[in-house]
Amino acid sequence: MTDLTGQTVVVIGGSAGIGLETARLARAAGADVILTGRDPDRLERAASDIGALSTAAFDATDADRLSGFFEELAGPVDHVMVTAGAPHYGPPLEMEPDEARDGLTGHLLLALEVARAAPGKVRPPGSLVFMSGTGARRPRLGIAIASTASVAHPTLIANLALELAPIRVNLIAPGFVDTPLSAALLGDDLDARREELRSTLPIGRVVGPEDVAALAVHLMTNTAITGATFDIDGGQQLVA
Repeated sequence: MTDLTGQTVVVIGGSAGIGLETARLARAAGADVILTGRDPDRLERAASDIGALSTAAFDATDADRLSGFFEELAGPVDHVMVTAGAPHYGPPLEMEPDEARDGLTGHLLLALEVARAAPGKVRPPGSLVFMSGTGARRPRLGIAIASTASVAHPTLIANLALELAPIRVNLIAPGFVDTPLSAALLGDDLDARREELRSTLPIGRVVGPEDVAALAVHLMTNTAITGATFDIDGGQQLVA
């Protein structure tokens, strides 16, 4: 049974999309929720929408601010989900060095910084849940940076599960998810992409943020799972 009564869930990047839907589901399961995000106005609207316990507006890629956020928590928490950040797409040989470096290391370093902050703040057998992706696993033009980062992510998560035990650490790897981020990346091509997926995916529909949220909350409540990567793409990897 999905029950988070009496527990506290932190969602880093929780003002929209997958993060917000996870926060909403965690609240429905009885949890208190703390939301963070970069945009204070959007964050406050999200917090009001779901009845969040509190919020903190900052850029999660700022290691000092992230560390300060955990230090300033009023008490222990049970689960931390991280959805902050976006993949870096584009021709790798044309990408500026700083952008390429950030694309290769940004998500990995964010996971590492959250893991550094977890001991003493996350109550065992609580969990850390991170996000990666499946879309970059097949080589294609323009995805070398995102692909390399997504391949490295499961290895880091498995090792962090050993380093942080008995706190649990897991990774969710979605394919295309119909979120505001996807809309921003695809622009005018969004509707065509949705229709393509409806007609080709084995599940016959597009994966939504609520699907990923359900998996995230399951990973929080199932205390037998750690060090694992869970794909959720509607069978996208099974079709050409």
